[in-house]
Amino acid sequence: MSDAIMSAPLPSGQVKAKKRPGGAIVRFVALRVAGLLVTLFIASLVVFGALYAAPGSPLTYLTHGRTMSPEAIAAIKAEYHLDDSVAEQYLRWLGGVAHGDFGTSIIYNQPVSSLVGGRASATTLLVLMAAAIVLVLGLAIGTLAGLKPGWASRSAMAAATGVMAVPTFVGAVVLIVVFAVQLEWFPVFGSGGSGLDAVHHMVLPSFALALASVAFVARLAQTAVRAELSADHVQTAISRGLPRGAVVRRHVMRNAAMPVLTVAGLTIAGLIAGSVVVEQVFQLGGLGQFLVSSVQQKDFPVVQAICLMYVAAFIVLNTLIDIAYTLLDPRVSIGKKDS
Repeated sequence: MSDAIMSAPLPSGQVKAKKRPGGAIVRFVALRVAGLLVTLFIASLVVFGALYAAPGSPLTYLTHGRTMSPEAIAAIKAEYHLDDSVAEQYLRWLGGVAHGDFGTSIIYNQPVSSLVGGRASATTLLVLMAAAIVLVLGLAIGTLAGLKPGWASRSAMAAATGVMAVPTFVGAVVLIVVFAVQLEWFPVFGSGGSGLDAVHHMVLPSFALALASVAFVARLAQTAVRAELSADHVQTAISRGLPRGAVVRRHVMRNAAMPVLTVAGLTIAGLIAGSVVVEQVFQLGGLGQFLVSSVQQKDFPVVQAICLMYVAAFIVLNTLIDIAYTLLDPRVSIGKKDS
């Protein structure tokens, strides 16, 4: 009998999923992809133009501050196309990017693609480990706090609020002092070799990067779970004598999961930007640390490549999250017919 009651439509809070036509889904995804391409194009304009609007010139670093003859300076400008207009330089750069060519580093005189590719693995591992920590710890702490209110829940959320207020670099320094210097459990600096050694070196940096996001996701999960527990359809199911565990699994967790996972996904996308600070503190030699040094040296091609990669990764993740949320949640309509 309980199965029959569970399968019956509840009075409120539950929306029957609509069968969406394949054409509407294809149109929806195509529009999102088109929006992604337009956003990437605008981002490329901003990334390219912002560097030329900044003070300073790469010519200073190319000449190392030395006095050179006008002929030598003209040759350097011709080699790096510094005499071309900004529009011509942008079109040349954009055409190269479309083919995977980000130009040549002004400082290292090497292809930017090889310089960036050699450092991308450290940043990728850092962000992936931090994302796993955010999802596992954030959702677990928030869900338990939402399902079991009490002094333990209040203490956990108070601690989460405090952690959210701690800057990333401060948390990184505290982790280094406690776990690397005093306990000597983890290395202080560097990204290590390969395999488990790389993972071991990334434990402290990934926790430093994930701390604030774990606290944010935990608070959001707690709020979503408590809101679903107090919903009319959940209270109705419990009043009918259904097992609380079954109600929590089938209704509370299912309805609370979508908004939490969406915000968690956006938070994880934000870890890409935060990795710059963590890499600098732990000297990981990844893209973030390379970006900082390249900005200081006015290595325009490297800065443009890394900034564009960061922006592209963030935009792509947001687009994928948007598409996944809309396709998985039956309460969100696709296209004009469903709306």
